[in-house]
Amino acid sequence: MSSTLSPVSAAAPALVLLLALVNSFAGAADFQCPSKYGQFEDPVQCDKYYECDEGRATTKLCPDGLVFDPLNRKVNKCDQPFNVDCGDRIELQAPKSNHLCPRRNGYFAHPDAAICNVFYNCIEGEAIETKCTSGLHFDEYSGTCVWPDSAGRSGCGEPETMKLKDGFSCPKDAQASPHGQTVAHPVYAHPQDCQKFYVCLNGVTPREQGCAVGEVYNEETQKCDSPENVPGCEDWFKDSPEAAPAATANKKRQRRSSAYYRKVLLRTSP
Repeated sequence: MSSTLSPVSAAAPALVLLLALVNSFAGAADFQCPSKYGQFEDPVQCDKYYECDEGRATTKLCPDGLVFDPLNRKVNKCDQPFNVDCGDRIELQAPKSNHLCPRRNGYFAHPDAAICNVFYNCIEGEAIETKCTSGLHFDEYSGTCVWPDSAGRSGCGEPETMKLKDGFSCPKDAQASPHGQTVAHPVYAHPQDCQKFYVCLNGVTPREQGCAVGEVYNEETQKCDSPENVPGCEDWFKDSPEAAPAATANKKRQRRSSAYYRKVLLRTSP
């Protein structure tokens, strides 16, 4: 069974196109080219601009999701919104969105507000999923992954990887070095096991580590050390036969190291 379009239905797409062209020409007709050639921003719409040729303006639109940057020296002056100061040009074209891309182009947060470490790079409506480095959150205002405090996002769920089986999670307060700089991967002593310690990758993702047999973690030097050098851990290996040879070897290494540095100091002293 065949169907035929009425003259009005058949003409509808052409009418829509004609109206768009009329609006485009009307906008261009109202725009006065600052110079005979160049690309110039629309005063109210950030993703709209005019291309002037011989003093005649043609209305143009950036790809959906991008905005026009009059300060950009490239031929293509459309860029990501976080790179452009739109000022009072607050209007935008109607979005062409899908499930993962609020606009056809740009960097967008995961639709689940609790998932803060995943974002999507949308290119003409095709979404590419990307995960932030462990411990970072995606920030739409900068289009990059930043520390949670900088992102300022709320309701973010804490992944299971942020807490170990024994319940340890990295302290919220950043650890500072003696010079006042933030330590990138701070280390913490285990509360019950002298031989173990925790490393917090990027300050947020915990990993349990351990010293070699015969050594314990020294919180003061933040290194593995002989038990007698760590208060409270002197007798940690006293009932461990396999630790005795290792402890002896550690002491010999320390004595050799100390003797070496004494020789160096004697040679360099005036």
